[in-house]
Amino acid sequence: MDEGDTEAVGFSPRKASLSLYGLTNAPESAALLKCLGKHKTGAGCLYINKLADVDEGVLAELTSIGYRYGTTVLHSQ
Repeated sequence: MDEGDTEAVGFSPRKASLSLYGLTNAPESAALLKCLGKHKTGAGCLYINKLADVDEGVLAELTSIGYRYGTTVLHSQ
């Protein structure tokens, strides 16, 4: 089995939207996404057009639990 390193959470500014990775994997993410504001999800990514469209406190919480989940639960699998 090949092993590699990857980020627990990531961010990529794209022309169409901001792409955030690793924020939708944790089980508690689903409830927070309902409170986030205008966004889309797909293929493990969270897409937002601009920060003004979302609740930054909820986004911070998603980032925190996504990082925690990525460095503990997913890392141990």
